[in-house]
Amino acid sequence: MAGSPRRTLGPYYSRETLGPDPADQPARASHERAPASHDQTGGAGGNERLTAATGAVLLVLFAAEGITILSLHQLITLHFFLGMLLIGPVALKVASVCYRFARYYTGAAGYRRKGPPAPLLRVLGPVVLGTSLGVLGTGVLLAVAGSAAGPWLFLHKAFFVLWFGAMTIHVLVYAWRLPRVIGPDLRPAGFGRARAVLAGRTARWLLLAASLLAGLVIALLTVHLAAPWAGAGPLG
Repeated sequence: MAGSPRRTLGPYYSRETLGPDPADQPARASHERAPASHDQTGGAGGNERLTAATGAVLLVLFAAEGITILSLHQLITLHFFLGMLLIGPVALKVASVCYRFARYYTGAAGYRRKGPPAPLLRVLGPVVLGTSLGVLGTGVLLAVAGSAAGPWLFLHKAFFVLWFGAMTIHVLVYAWRLPRVIGPDLRPAGFGRARAVLAGRTARWLLLAASLLAGLVIALLTVHLAAPWAGAGPLG
């Protein structure tokens, strides 16, 4: 009876009156901590924020790359450098999107709750992915070849035209969402829901920084390959 004092107090005292039974506290605390431990990496929301942050970085880098096209003969070295730098963030964006795809179709609860993209974007996504890899891949091959001989220059231009059309639609659909999606990662961590939203923020920033560092290393190691193209006539 000493272990159960609330049962001796009569019918005028209820569980609500006396508060929770101390014997229930360990189980209750364990239950309340479960969601936090389940979401250490940010889950589906964290994946969305990583994809959006990487997309914002790519938007800036691709815009800078596009500016070099306006004066390609004079800016060919910068064009090569930015193209190689893009490899790191593009690889991270591809990995992030493919991870979401895999988690969704393997039935992960958080990803299923978020649902798939709109039908148009599901069709457009592989086009953006394929043309992005095509532009970068043919650019790397041109750098290695050191000349316009072969089909690579034509394919580079063709992939760029296709990529530009698909990416324009992609940006118009997603760009306005970036402040809302990325915003929480730019604010100080708080308590409660804010802390849950920011779960995995450090890992996301480290991944993005690592992708940029990897791209920078690739760019620095390969920028000398632009030398044969400096002043080349067939760039177009």
